[in-house]
Amino acid sequence: MRLSPDQMIFWQHGLFKINGTIAFTWGLMILMVVGSRLITRSLSTGLDRTRWQNLLEIVVTGINQQIQEVGLPHPEKYIGFVGTLFLFVAMASICTIIPGYSPPTGSLSTTAALAFSVFVAVPLFGIEDQGMRGYLKSYVQPTVIMLPFNIISEFSRTLALAVRLFGNMMSGAMIIAILLTITPFVFPVFMTLLGLLTGMVQAYIFSILAAVYIAAAIRTRKPRAGVEPAPAP
Repeated sequence: MRLSPDQMIFWQHGLFKINGTIAFTWGLMILMVVGSRLITRSLSTGLDRTRWQNLLEIVVTGINQQIQEVGLPHPEKYIGFVGTLFLFVAMASICTIIPGYSPPTGSLSTTAALAFSVFVAVPLFGIEDQGMRGYLKSYVQPTVIMLPFNIISEFSRTLALAVRLFGNMMSGAMIIAILLTITPFVFPVFMTLLGLLTGMVQAYIFSILAAVYIAAAIRTRKPRAGVEPAPAP
């Protein structure tokens, strides 16, 4: 029984090899790029729209709403990053219905790469919003004593993102593989459907956590709209 798509070797020459993680990841990315191109090639602003465009608008509107509810004021600025994370993890789970396919998110290397992208994106968005000085200043708030703890939290939450996604995705794949060996085919079908639901939940959680971390990085001390600052005594 394979515990990870890393164990699926398709081609190897010396130290260079193409395993299941690499093959399925690139295949998934190509599928998403081609699919997005086909869906967006004939978008309409009128009432006559295709089903794919309706589905696309529902997904984009839903992601925009979730990003805004997290606390990011301009969701269109972050949907390219957060939305891509969500769609990649979600599609990795949906494609499990394809025979012989193993989700790349079942490999720690893939989840670590996704978590590292969040690790890099958070300070980039924070610096873009507050400037270098303003972002770095957040590490010593409310006191300089918090500097080492804030630095540790940056690495610990990245590790938590990677391990959480890897553990949930791999455990689901392992349960289905075990049931296929000890039970009839019908019961694992229901477990596969449950795995699809679990994958969608994990995609939602991963993308929302990424948005939360970005929101924390760009937090400002601006007064709320319509609320005037109190006069100085």
